[in-house]
Amino acid sequence: MSDIVLQTVIRFLAPFMQVYGLYLILWGHNSPGGAFAGGAIIAVSFLFGLLIPGPQSRFLAWRQTVQWLAALGGMAFLTLGMAGILQGTAFLTNFLGQGQRLFSAGLIPLLAASMGLLVFAAVFSLVAQLLKEYKNV
Repeated sequence: MSDIVLQTVIRFLAPFMQVYGLYLILWGHNSPGGAFAGGAIIAVSFLFGLLIPGPQSRFLAWRQTVQWLAALGGMAFLTLGMAGILQGTAFLTNFLGQGQRLFSAGLIPLLAASMGLLVFAAVFSLVAQLLKEYKNV
């Protein structure tokens, strides 16, 4: 009985957590929150799938893909930072200028998105690896 309740709650709650994490990443420069909190919330929403009884190999198989996402997030951050140097200014200089509304902070939302991706991938990889060693999957 509790497995059905757990499955139902996780399947209902995970999408809302993912949307909230994405909201924190995208609007972190305008309000409290940001890339770390948003990335961690999104990772936890995916890791909830490991709590559901049944075949968990589908989640643990994502580890290789998620490691590539971590590399992509880190490389995106470095690339955005190096763009300022290529223009003859300092590292992480805002080369986009100041925009309107959502992109009012220039480069910061893009940096937050890349760091959110990196945090998501790091947290997911770490917990999946610990679970693999704990359960010997």
